[in-house]
Amino acid sequence: MTTTLNPLRERTLLWLLALTQFTVIMDFMVMMPLGPQIMHAFSITPTQFAAAVSVYSLCSGLSGLFAATYIDRFDRRSLLQVAYALFALSNLACALAGNFHLLLAARAFAGLTGGVLGSIVMAIVSDVIPVTRRGAATGIIMTAFSMAAIAGVPAGVLLGARFGWSAPFLLLVALSAAIWCAGTRVVPSLTEHVGERTPLSQILPRLGRLLTLPRHLKAFALTFTMMAGHMFVIPFISPVLVANHGVAPRQLSWLYMAGGAATFLTSRVVGRLADRYGKRQMFRVIAVVSLVPVLFVTHLPALPFAALVAFFAFFMVVMSGRMVPMQALLTTIPEPERRGAFLSANSAVQALGMGIGAWAGGLLLASGPNGTITGYGYNGWVAAAFTLVTVVWVGHVKGTGHDAPARPEAAPAVAQSH
Repeated sequence: MTTTLNPLRERTLLWLLALTQFTVIMDFMVMMPLGPQIMHAFSITPTQFAAAVSVYSLCSGLSGLFAATYIDRFDRRSLLQVAYALFALSNLACALAGNFHLLLAARAFAGLTGGVLGSIVMAIVSDVIPVTRRGAATGIIMTAFSMAAIAGVPAGVLLGARFGWSAPFLLLVALSAAIWCAGTRVVPSLTEHVGERTPLSQILPRLGRLLTLPRHLKAFALTFTMMAGHMFVIPFISPVLVANHGVAPRQLSWLYMAGGAATFLTSRVVGRLADRYGKRQMFRVIAVVSLVPVLFVTHLPALPFAALVAFFAFFMVVMSGRMVPMQALLTTIPEPERRGAFLSANSAVQALGMGIGAWAGGLLLASGPNGTITGYGYNGWVAAAFTLVTVVWVGHVKGTGHDAPARPEAAPAVAQSH
């Protein structure tokens, strides 16, 4: 069951949700280029800084799993506004942290709030967008990553260099406050999914059934495999480019800006193609194509920097392109009344896959002569194997929705606006 909005309000809502995701993604991504400043400010080791980065993912996964017990018990708008307000406060806490332990606690708090926001956003998309147009809608939401790469991270790096490491988090507080105010007017009240209140004694048993339902398990397996394979490659691109190919750290922002700009243009196109030709079919095609850039970047020959920029744009388009049809497909798995809980649990599985993939990928790497990094090629082959598994496995992921290619139809009449 979906809530019908007029076209203008629907589009405004989707872009507002994309901006919400933009701030969440920027909050996660901007920590990495700020590493040298933060380590200097708090006199901490790289291992301690890595803990500040990883605690976010861990708490994000725990938050997503816990959210599955309550996310479908409340109005989506109210839950979004509360979680987003707490997210803004977590960034304020990061900016004001006076020592490393306070920063670590603030990053954990940010993970707890950011982890549930992604689930709420996709639940709202599922509630207001029919499944035949959900791929295009997911493409709009996925432009959040592009916007973060194009504008968010470079702006954060510049502010950090000019005003100190805390400046990007203050920027996030200001952006979050503006988006929160807009959300009070744009996000509709969504309560159709709220049924009879579940007794507290039944919450954990219901969560157990949610996590063990065969069609849910198949979807979780797809998510875990895809994200684990993804993280065998992604976290190590920048260190390898700097250590093995002589790319200056300040040049990395150009790579991410090029990739972000390219995906900004292609994410919505991929979403529309997924609606037209089927989400599974589109996922399979892009996943197979992604094998080429994954193996190329992990066996990278010497290239001029301009060629690296062009390749990185293509690499980001293909890697993010796999996620659009997969995310749209996952929204069709559960019944509407369990959609939020399922997406929260799936976010937890995604965070788990990312954490394990990055950890296992790091185990395959070693230090070579003159500070180079060896073993990255093995990461590429493992990532390729994981991708091939998902190409086969996606055919087993089926739910209560459908994934038939959209049929041409007349524009639906607007029923009502909430």
